[in-house]
Amino acid sequence: MDFLKFLVDMFRFPFVLIFLIFTLFSANLPALEVDDLYQANVVVDSQGRVQREQAIKQALQGVFLKVGGKKSVLTHKVLRQAQKRASRYVSQYRYQRQGDELSLVVSFNKDKVNQLFKDANLALWGSLRPQVLLWLIDEQGVSRTMVASDADTDIPASVNDFSIQRGLPIIMPLMDLTDSEQVVLSDFWGYFQEQIQQASLRYFADTVVVMRVSDSSLVNEEDKVNTSDLADNISCGLLCQPEEVASAKVLDWRVYTQGTLYTQKYQGVNKVALINQGLSDITELIYQSYALLTSAENDFIIEVKNVTSLKNDTQLFDFLVDLSAVKRVTLISAQGNVRRYNLDLLGSKASFLASLKLNDKLTQQLDNQLDGLYHRQQFNNQVKITVLGELELAEQNIAEQNTTAQNTSSNAGTMSDDAALDDAQAYLNGNKTVLNDKNIVVTNPTIELTKSDPLQTTLAVKPQLAIAPLIPVFYWEQG
Repeated sequence: MDFLKFLVDMFRFPFVLIFLIFTLFSANLPALEVDDLYQANVVVDSQGRVQREQAIKQALQGVFLKVGGKKSVLTHKVLRQAQKRASRYVSQYRYQRQGDELSLVVSFNKDKVNQLFKDANLALWGSLRPQVLLWLIDEQGVSRTMVASDADTDIPASVNDFSIQRGLPIIMPLMDLTDSEQVVLSDFWGYFQEQIQQASLRYFADTVVVMRVSDSSLVNEEDKVNTSDLADNISCGLLCQPEEVASAKVLDWRVYTQGTLYTQKYQGVNKVALINQGLSDITELIYQSYALLTSAENDFIIEVKNVTSLKNDTQLFDFLVDLSAVKRVTLISAQGNVRRYNLDLLGSKASFLASLKLNDKLTQQLDNQLDGLYHRQQFNNQVKITVLGELELAEQNIAEQNTTAQNTSSNAGTMSDDAALDDAQAYLNGNKTVLNDKNIVVTNPTIELTKSDPLQTTLAVKPQLAIAPLIPVFYWEQG
């Protein structure tokens, strides 16, 4: 009965269900193929023409956001003009009703939408996207809870809606017996990398996110007083939630992906708005690694080994042709089980290689590990930390702290990773603003610094230089 209940719960969240199916049949599949990038749903009041035309415009905006990866694409003049005549790009639409809610499901022509991005010289994000695992700790007063995928709050549903709207597969932990044996809440709250890695292995995620949202320990006393005073001046109606308005909240997160740790901090009064803002910024970070600039076209030669039959030849060729980063494929040579192809790329070679890391069929052979870290090796001893902060003074101070720590580590010990980050955040909190609008959050620009292992702030060791092969070599997984 418990297993049946587990399956029923999974149907509530499509991306979680898809992930479950893939993990049952594959031992290593960190990415998912998102097949509805050019489709969007919009809730409507009726099936009238005016409502339909307005909904189609909203749906096209949603598709632009999924395909474009970041909100700024919506302001480009080419895409703004396209939204005025959105019906030109529709391939089909239909109405569907779920309970009392009526929505319009609109599918757009892929080639026409892609051509708009090409005309605008904007990057496209392909359909093969990294699987994201979100560990979210909700602190309310003195209570802390790891939010499970089936938690009885509005957070899982909000995360699932965001996942669908942005076309990014996001799952939350099951928090079942297996998780309960491995997840120690204090380890996640303290951002202990090794423990986070160990607990995340079962989910085979390409990107691991740890997010903390708090109305107590992360909020400074000044913000608590300011928002309390604000609440006293607000007249709540029947639908108002005074406890939400009265409570200042802080959210921070860290993303572990491809050898780099990113972190950012926000403040506001609406928990769901903070979570969505954090997920939006995380999505744009991921997008930057895999987006393809439509105006760029490059010839790229690759070599593939382990092609042992005509069936393998066909499968490999079809695989390359179907890649969103590839415009044209030409076979150059075939000797034994080795094939050499010339690829006409849309976008940079780096974007193409990044997108290949999301599949388990064509893997790059790198004995010297020139491309950095494999997706399961994010938590190495030399990790680059990128702090998304506010003041230029913080950048200068962090650099001075690093220099001081490096000069004194041999004689007086070392500064902890969290201590250094806390000192940086102290500077970043210098100009805080309590927000009256519960849907607004404070975000900050980027400061970069380099840290070593989780317990020390020392100079990162440079790897030995190695000569990269002129032609990248890949291995074809048969089957």
